[in-house]
Amino acid sequence: MGDEVRIGYSFWGFLGAGITDTPDGGRSHRRPFVDALISSGHRIVFLQPDRDRHEADDPLGYEFDPGLPEIDVLFLEWRWPIPGRNTTECGAPGHTCDLHRQDELLRHYTTGHRTPTIIWDKDRQLPTDAAWRHHPGVAVCEAALIPSPGATSLLFPVADEWLDSADPDELARTDRPISLAYVGNQYDRDDAFDRYFAPVAKHVSHAVAGKWQNTARWPHVTLLGRLPFHDAMTLYETALATVLLLPRRYARAGQMTQRIFEAVLSGCLPLCPAEILHAERFVPAPLLVRNGTDVMRTLRWLRTGADTETRARLLADCVSRLEPFRLSRQVKMLGALLDTLVPAGAVR
Repeated sequence: MGDEVRIGYSFWGFLGAGITDTPDGGRSHRRPFVDALISSGHRIVFLQPDRDRHEADDPLGYEFDPGLPEIDVLFLEWRWPIPGRNTTECGAPGHTCDLHRQDELLRHYTTGHRTPTIIWDKDRQLPTDAAWRHHPGVAVCEAALIPSPGATSLLFPVADEWLDSADPDELARTDRPISLAYVGNQYDRDDAFDRYFAPVAKHVSHAVAGKWQNTARWPHVTLLGRLPFHDAMTLYETALATVLLLPRRYARAGQMTQRIFEAVLSGCLPLCPAEILHAERFVPAPLLVRNGTDVMRTLRWLRTGADTETRARLLADCVSRLEPFRLSRQVKMLGALLDTLVPAGAVR
């Protein structure tokens, strides 16, 4: 789209490294995505609080507006009810106002002013029967290879520069004392963890970074708790492999998280459960696994049977399979969607 589109962007999280004690999987891809939209000629106004400034003391110079400014498009990283957190009254202990603010934005812009609206349902929490899916002024995007009927695929983007600068040969030569690592929170991953990670952790060096609270049945697992963002990325740099653990609602739609490119571009080989829809599009065949026994066997081969050249070839193959996530590709897709939502000459 040639004209500048003023995008009111609502998200709950951080653009920078943020703070340690909070869930936010968007930190490796949100800022590159926003910067690319700005570089393409659009104006971004953030409509939720500036958490980088207020919580992390990290002012980054982006435009935030707590009011209801004039915009051409409302873009929402979808928020959903979380009991005891954003469903409580404003000012209550532990309350976050992300959901209340989203409701206000939808009432004012989407319903009140018929502002074209894009809902990016990154967590697959928008109900299949939600009225917004059928609203004439709303487009729903999902970070899945096979999105829900009527939704558009908008994958988690990886910066072109990060992709283009990857050196599989150099990454394969890096010393990796940890055999298996996982970075991410527990949410809805217990079954996958039981099947693919926990049995293997009894036999290999490993580490898990993230918020894992209900862990009594895994006393043998090394849980590091939440780590600062850059420390979590460093864990990938010291690990031979990771397992791509997904909630079932992600796996059924072929929705891979940003963990795949965080790991691959750090030189950490991703082992992908074959039950994930289109798993073969994410990793080469030697990295597909069906249970903990497969994970164990693959780790042994990578550690003792595969030479540096073989690991480099696997990493190069994994890097090539990240092309669908390329940032410029996702921005182009969003631009086409904006063209359908905002007719030429409609921007103010």
